[in-house]
Amino acid sequence: MQGQSQKLERLVIVGGGSAGWMAASAIANAAGRGCKITLIESDEIGTVGVGEATIPPIKVFNRSLGLDEKDFVVRTQGTFKLGIEFVNWGRQGHRYFHPFGTYGADFDMVPLHQYYLRARQTGRDPGSLDEFTMAWQVAKRGRFAPPTQDPRLIQSTFDYAYHFDAGLYAQFLRSYSEARGVVRMEGKIADVGLGGEDGRITHVTLEDGRKVEGDFFIDCSGFRGLLIEGALKAGYEDWSHWLPCDRAMAVPCEHGGVFTPFTRSTAREAGWQWRIPLQHRIGNGYVYSSGFVSDEEVEQTLLANLDGKALADPRPLHFTTGKRKKIWYKNCVAIGLAAGFMEPLESTSLHLIQTGITRFLALFPDKTIDPVLETEFNRLSTYEWERIRDFLILHYCATERDDTELWRYCASMSLPDTLTYKMAHFRKYGRMVSDGPELFLNPSWLAVYLGQFVEPTGYDPLVDTRTHVQADHHLASLKTLMAQTAETFPTHRDFINQTCRAG
Repeated sequence: MQGQSQKLERLVIVGGGSAGWMAASAIANAAGRGCKITLIESDEIGTVGVGEATIPPIKVFNRSLGLDEKDFVVRTQGTFKLGIEFVNWGRQGHRYFHPFGTYGADFDMVPLHQYYLRARQTGRDPGSLDEFTMAWQVAKRGRFAPPTQDPRLIQSTFDYAYHFDAGLYAQFLRSYSEARGVVRMEGKIADVGLGGEDGRITHVTLEDGRKVEGDFFIDCSGFRGLLIEGALKAGYEDWSHWLPCDRAMAVPCEHGGVFTPFTRSTAREAGWQWRIPLQHRIGNGYVYSSGFVSDEEVEQTLLANLDGKALADPRPLHFTTGKRKKIWYKNCVAIGLAAGFMEPLESTSLHLIQTGITRFLALFPDKTIDPVLETEFNRLSTYEWERIRDFLILHYCATERDDTELWRYCASMSLPDTLTYKMAHFRKYGRMVSDGPELFLNPSWLAVYLGQFVEPTGYDPLVDTRTHVQADHHLASLKTLMAQTAETFPTHRDFINQTCRAG
């Protein structure tokens, strides 16, 4: 006789915004209508909604849902992003580019950057590292077109992501989700019911008395962590001693006419300012440490450094950098800000929503909710969050700035052992090492290392044995080829006007 099915039948998502509707759309798409999905949100509770810059894996998420790229860009007032320009981070007055894609194209078994390092260290100046990436050659000219899929062409060596309106993205995914059976309930949660020997969540009760029962719950309630922390007390791991910024001030402004295909991050006295160009406006914000600057000073600095007229009053956000000790706990998974927060320096906020959802689907439970799933989810999540954390810390500790209290603190702070080990390898031979898969690959680490003056004392000794490789010729040819090819791209504005202009 067959036993009763243990299929997960009722899944409840608490909270909307990007996290809630990304979770709803992905789970509905994967599970079909065999699992009833209810999303509870209140129009009275605002969303953070500043995660407007993304990294290339967002394309994978959108494709998994079957979204058409042009339709997505139109409906979210989107633009294209080839990387991030960092201003004043390593030194005042200096800038560099973190590209999406590789540096040049490898012409030997030894990575290109090792020949670049040898040229610099032996007095043959090859120029800025930025000039060896197709993404920057295109971006600095204000141009854009998607990369080719032909690996023989230099146009295949870069990647891209998007800037878009997070609120419009949530609306877009709400329509997608509801068309696939997701039920939205309007209301605020007044109580979370726990039951059984293990204290799992059994239901949530809304302010008007309605009770919503579920087998499993997704907490997308933002910084509050209404379920994961408020009810289940999962605990929080505080990383603010490494990432000291604890506030942000955000404000949109009118378009100033510069349609740049990249995000800009400008280091300020006590943090940094973002600039994210959309089709209809520019998103701006100042991420800062409240211990080193007042809110009033931040607002003045932010408003004085906009492209155009502010379209709203600056909106403050308070946060503590870190993560839940358990992101999956009992029959609840936290997604988005409920899981933790790492400042948006490398546009990872929406990505961590994406990977949290993907990980949950890979470990999708039945009603028994075997604890082994929780253990594996948290193991993988901790590894991912800690590797991203280390990459963000690198931006703060790799600096020659000593002009303000924040930068003096960052230059002298103790570092995680995992980051110290990586930096030791790079400082010796210019090598990137890792103990496993990471979101940010070698080109990303190389961009920040050299962009912020972490200079190796040597280079890979194998380079000097390969006397037959005409490295200087290859480097010069690649730089010329990329510059010439970039000139053939349409402007970013023209590409959008011709293919995906909104409204």
